[in-house]
Amino acid sequence: GMHNIVERPVAINGQVVIRPIMYVALSYDHRVIDGRESVGFLVRVKQFLEDPARLLLGV
Repeated sequence: GMHNIVERPVAINGQVVIRPIMYVALSYDHRVIDGRESVGFLVRVKQFLEDPARLLLGV
């Protein structure tokens, strides 16, 4: 599931800044898919959400 976007403090280059954060959760059947593949899928979803041009350009 996808949660709402909330502004939260985040450390970037030693500085605390406020950034929009959204939590994403994935449920799956361990009998069908291994945890490694599910993590890889979530990493790709994160990349596409952070940089939609990747999805549009097929990078």
